[in-house]
Amino acid sequence: MGLDNMALEPGVEAPSFEATTHTGSRFRLDELRGRIVVLYFYPRAMTTGCTREARRFNELLDEFEKLGAVVVGVSTDPPERNKKFAEKYSLRFTLLSDTEGEVARLYGVLRQGTRRLSAERVTFVIDRDGRIAEVIKGVRPAEKHADLALEAVRRLAASAAGE
Repeated sequence: MGLDNMALEPGVEAPSFEATTHTGSRFRLDELRGRIVVLYFYPRAMTTGCTREARRFNELLDEFEKLGAVVVGVSTDPPERNKKFAEKYSLRFTLLSDTEGEVARLYGVLRQGTRRLSAERVTFVIDRDGRIAEVIKGVRPAEKHADLALEAVRRLAASAAGE
């Protein structure tokens, strides 16, 4: 796909992928079909902004789950770093390691021209059919990125309930 540096837009099918979780197991996006997925990319574990963002997703996790949504964080950090991050902040959701930037590239959020491979701070809310429903980008962690994702999930859950 020639989507480098061009984030996917709502309405398109979310690219399927496999990645390693912070616990060392394999994660397959396709296995979550039928559920709403909040796939959020973050630049680097253990940094101030990413910590603030992850802690807020963690605080809101019960609300996401009540709406049938799964929260998954993705960074280019190795599994060991994500594991330390999850343990240090008692994160209750899955963190994925995209050490080669393949997933970030698929989603068009791989940062270009930086010394270290990393992803932009972008969240994709994926509907139960595997389509991207909303894209949240250009948000600072202090601006309640996780809250915006929860609002998007609420809209999606409400529209699905009305069908």
